[in-house]
Amino acid sequence: MKISLLRVAGLVAMLFASAFSFAEAPASYYSSLNGKKDAELKTAIYNIIHNFTRISSYQDLPKYFQTTDVYPESRRWWDMYSDIPLYAPSFSGLNREHSFPKSWWGGSTDVGAYVDLNHLYPSEMKANTAKSNFPLGTVDMSSNVSFDNGICKVGYPVNGQGGGAQKVFEPDDEYKGDFARTYFYMVTCYQNLTWKYTYMVSQNLYPTLNQWSVDLLMKWHREDPVSQKEIDRNEAVFGFQNNRNPFIDRPELAEYLWGSKKGEAYTPGEIVVPPTGDPELIAPQPGMTLDFGQVALGKSYTARLLVSGKFLPAGYVSVTVYTENKDMFSSASSQIPVAQVNSEDGYWLEVTYKPTALGTHISRLLLSGDFGSVGVALRGECLPVPELSALTATAATDIESDRYVANWNAAPEEVIDYYMVTRTRYTGSQVVTEELPAEDNFLEIVGFDQSDSESYSVQSVRLGYRSPMSNVVFVDHSGVADVVVEQPLVVQAFPGFVRFICSQPQTNCRIYDISGRQIYVIDEIYQNYDLELPLGIYLITTDEHPTPVRVYIR
Repeated sequence: MKISLLRVAGLVAMLFASAFSFAEAPASYYSSLNGKKDAELKTAIYNIIHNFTRISSYQDLPKYFQTTDVYPESRRWWDMYSDIPLYAPSFSGLNREHSFPKSWWGGSTDVGAYVDLNHLYPSEMKANTAKSNFPLGTVDMSSNVSFDNGICKVGYPVNGQGGGAQKVFEPDDEYKGDFARTYFYMVTCYQNLTWKYTYMVSQNLYPTLNQWSVDLLMKWHREDPVSQKEIDRNEAVFGFQNNRNPFIDRPELAEYLWGSKKGEAYTPGEIVVPPTGDPELIAPQPGMTLDFGQVALGKSYTARLLVSGKFLPAGYVSVTVYTENKDMFSSASSQIPVAQVNSEDGYWLEVTYKPTALGTHISRLLLSGDFGSVGVALRGECLPVPELSALTATAATDIESDRYVANWNAAPEEVIDYYMVTRTRYTGSQVVTEELPAEDNFLEIVGFDQSDSESYSVQSVRLGYRSPMSNVVFVDHSGVADVVVEQPLVVQAFPGFVRFICSQPQTNCRIYDISGRQIYVIDEIYQNYDLELPLGIYLITTDEHPTPVRVYIR
């Protein structure tokens, strides 16, 4: 099995040129913060940073990491989780790590945080697995430390920390400030999310961080000040996303929100605000590349480019796609009203890559107006439609009261982007299904203590295409209940009817009521087959799926 990585070596030089063309934040980037305090100040920061240009896809992260997370003199990966010498461009042995766990917001891949480079880092696999979704904290070294590689450790927290979590993750002293400022960014940029896990956060816009989290993170922030690594990385991310981590640029902001200056109005100090009336295009900046990643022939991908300015006079910003391969790229607008560009949220320009031939395609997009002109490089790669084989799910391991590890056999010799695990939770009469992405052929499932029993199946994903569904593995709190080599069957319950989800038609569908009495037999069901049923609890089997599926019609 091969995970898709960077294919065009020449792109590395282009990425470096695009990311490091910025010396600092644009002059007026933080001007709106002046005079604000507490919740108003935090929301003003949110308004600056929450609109950003998302990178093309999660699987393309190693390409961006080659700019943001390597030691320039050696091309060794700059891994804050271990000291194992691994070198770019190979990403073997590493994971794409959400330093702020994705399960905390429910794991949705539609949330900007899923692909936000401001908290995504390369991590050695074992350290990433050990970290799980545990909060940051100080490990109690007098207790049983479950993981310690000399750089980071996982174990029971000291008193007062953890927010109810069983364990905490403690980074090396060298990087504690890095993680603190990353978390300051996340609870500000995504302050509007509803949190599924609240180990470190609360359901509010301000202060968002729990008090024990504030005490810990402010301590780390003060003891480990901003490093050159963070400054350089912040510039690189700005080159890709058009947003920055303000707590790296202006570390004193943390004091105004959670520390010694809480309750005081923020005074920017050295920030120079340009005279009113001077036109300035804040985003995009010269040298930026809008990368569409890899797209299958016959498909298209639309990216959103933030166009934001200050003091631009009335009129329009003109948009033109030009140079070779221009027919492969298109802009949704040829003119953008300046009023929208000058607005607080800026204007999101949709740019589409729709290739008509295999290969790498490069073009340019030009924005022009009273500010002059700014060019943005456009890049995409078109590949054949993938052919994917069905995977085999295997028995769960490391089963504990609140978590277990789902496993499956990787498809050999197939290039994939990631896996998608379908997790089904059985709680009383309720059946809830969710999809969880994974990049290795295993995934730690948390929240098992909230289910009576569970099952999982898995597919591989490449360029938006999925393999056939695997077999289903059932897990209960006494261990692995069953490993079923059968065609998967999911039954979704709606008021008054059920809908069958199956990759292939299934025969001899039998439906039983709660007493065990057979009430229906259907010769054949198929994908999206609907059946009306009265209120009640039912068990459903087929020849291809003999394990009963329980549903509750309300």
